[in-house]
Amino acid sequence: MQYQGVLKKMMTENTDIIQYYLEMGDDFVNVNQLLYSDLELKFVKYECMNCHLEKEIYRQGFCKSCFFETPTAGDWIMRPELSTAHLGKEDRDLAYEKSVQLQPHIVYLANSSNVKVGVTRKQQVPTRWIDQGAHEAIEIVEVPNRYLAGITEVALKQYVADKTNWRKMLKNDIEDADLKEWQHKLRQYIPEEAQEYFIENNTETHINFPVHQYPEKPKSLNIVKEQSYTGKLVGIKGQYLIFEDQTVFNVRANEGLVVNINV
Repeated sequence: MQYQGVLKKMMTENTDIIQYYLEMGDDFVNVNQLLYSDLELKFVKYECMNCHLEKEIYRQGFCKSCFFETPTAGDWIMRPELSTAHLGKEDRDLAYEKSVQLQPHIVYLANSSNVKVGVTRKQQVPTRWIDQGAHEAIEIVEVPNRYLAGITEVALKQYVADKTNWRKMLKNDIEDADLKEWQHKLRQYIPEEAQEYFIENNTETHINFPVHQYPEKPKSLNIVKEQSYTGKLVGIKGQYLIFEDQTVFNVRANEGLVVNINV
């Protein structure tokens, strides 16, 4: 069976074991059903996810010009504390920025390789945690806009990590943590403007990934450089495909690449 399409972040379904789906052109693939299959990945060309032209991908699935122009790649995406829609100030497109920034946001703790703090829109819970490969997570505060979430994250990352160690996450080199205890330990460092939004009565969310074999020494596949790769799929975690020979492929990091997948 052969599929061809532009790589986009895998869609997920939060069931007992996470279900993964890949949109490939007109096809919709349940990636879990490909476990234990030999897959051949072939790089075909680039296709910017904004202008759809065949231009080299710069970042986040966009060509260089689109990355610096599209409102979906503004600095406030990666740095929520830079959000200004609540002040009526435009970055690139105020209508778009209001639609995204002026909605409920969650500041959370997630444990994938270590306990880390992060920000996501409320509607992205638990998708955001799944994408990070977190096996457990908890909400700390729920605020009405992205700016408040951003300044809370900035304050808390002085006391807890804000990055995932992808190698440890994929090796399943993890420790269970009492996230409820972490939440209360960090409460005193939440900015005054966000204190009223602290979530008192909540519980940890636990997530199970479809992984049959974890890599001991994960090596990342650069499909543009290699052009093609064949391996047996043995797991999916975060946005990574894990192969039997310890090769791993980050689907999200390769958005905007047109690939062939042969099963």
